[in-house]
Amino acid sequence: MEYLPNILFALVLIVGIGYFTRNVKRLSRNIKLGKDVDVSDNSSQRWKNMAKIALGQTKMVVRPIAGLLHVIVYIGFIIINIEVLEIILDGLLGTHRLFAPLGSVYDFLIGTFEILALLVIIAVVAFWARRNIIRLQRFVKPEMAGWPKKDGNMILYIELVLMFLFLTMNGADYQLQLKGAAHYVNESGIAGAFPVSQFLSPLLEDLSIANLIIVERTAWWLHIVGILLFLNYLYYSKHLHILLAFPNTYYGNLKPKGQFKNLEAVTNEVKLMMDPEADPFAASDDNAPEPEKFGASDVTDLNWVQLLNAYTCTECGRCTSECPANQTGKKLSPRKIMMDTRDRLEEVGKNIDANKGTFVEDGKQLLDDYISREELWACTSCNACVQACPVSIDPLSIIMDMRQYLVMEQSAAPAELNNMMGNIENNGAPWPFNQMDRLNWVQES
Repeated sequence: MEYLPNILFALVLIVGIGYFTRNVKRLSRNIKLGKDVDVSDNSSQRWKNMAKIALGQTKMVVRPIAGLLHVIVYIGFIIINIEVLEIILDGLLGTHRLFAPLGSVYDFLIGTFEILALLVIIAVVAFWARRNIIRLQRFVKPEMAGWPKKDGNMILYIELVLMFLFLTMNGADYQLQLKGAAHYVNESGIAGAFPVSQFLSPLLEDLSIANLIIVERTAWWLHIVGILLFLNYLYYSKHLHILLAFPNTYYGNLKPKGQFKNLEAVTNEVKLMMDPEADPFAASDDNAPEPEKFGASDVTDLNWVQLLNAYTCTECGRCTSECPANQTGKKLSPRKIMMDTRDRLEEVGKNIDANKGTFVEDGKQLLDDYISREELWACTSCNACVQACPVSIDPLSIIMDMRQYLVMEQSAAPAELNNMMGNIENNGAPWPFNQMDRLNWVQES
């Protein structure tokens, strides 16, 4: 019976990490449904981008208030994980405050954790108020109704509860050390510094040692189990960016914004047309494979980096708030493009799971069933959404690939665009005037 809590803790840990591992494998499988793309170039610049954008949060602080609040939560999340390591080791080994022999270093760490926990609580309350009381415009867009709104608030509630549990656990522990409770006493004196939780003393000091142990152990268990639950909730939440922001910024597009990719098959055709000495029949091959599908109509037509982008989306809405089409009342929301891509990818993944590893045609696709043509053609391709994203997501690349499908596979461009392309083909310019008449306006003046 002495080792029962340790065994129970080990089982909880194995189940929590095991379920998380299963979700990571499913996530990896879904991302790999995308087409392969070579992103092995310029690794030094990619590492710099990851360090600067994901680790350094440089694009978050462009908006000072939200940036500062996010940095507090971000730093708190990373540093407090050191305390989680101690909890895990204590749970497995049956020890208590295993790192206490570090002395003043340990006191400094625990004190820092507590101050950060308090700052995280303040930041979380501010975030909640911005979403639910102030109701910033980017948080009340149509795509944020229902689950996205609940998910955003759920994350804040979880973080709030975890921080209060941490402080309650420390407050009870501090009282147990003062009262000399067995297993809580440290040879070198009080283990840890408690600049925040010591203010809970008036609520706890009158409790007996037995009741204090119940409070401390309950908070301890709820805290670590809550962290494991939160870890497994990430897969179903917008907070998946906690894990994916780093690879996403590493694999971000390094080309200048506005430089679009060329299709090799189309480029070769144009070169052939522009070469007066070329023999179009000399290069023909009856056995050559058919050209692959132009553009994208479903998630499997996108590349894996674009699918990684979809899973990394934080739903912060900075892209949509910067989008000129959205600002002028158009239906387009770059955030919705990423959310729709993720939702369709999840649907495809569930289809594969339900059919033993094989996708069974479901009569749906990303185009029309999730993203409308009106949204796609509202985009001005200005790259404002790409510039605004704090984790290097590129909604424009998905929009352009889907436009390419509409134009090259379905000939379904808007009439104005068809007229322009016809003019370019016939007159070498977007205007409906042949080359011989271009200077007529000079004579008329």
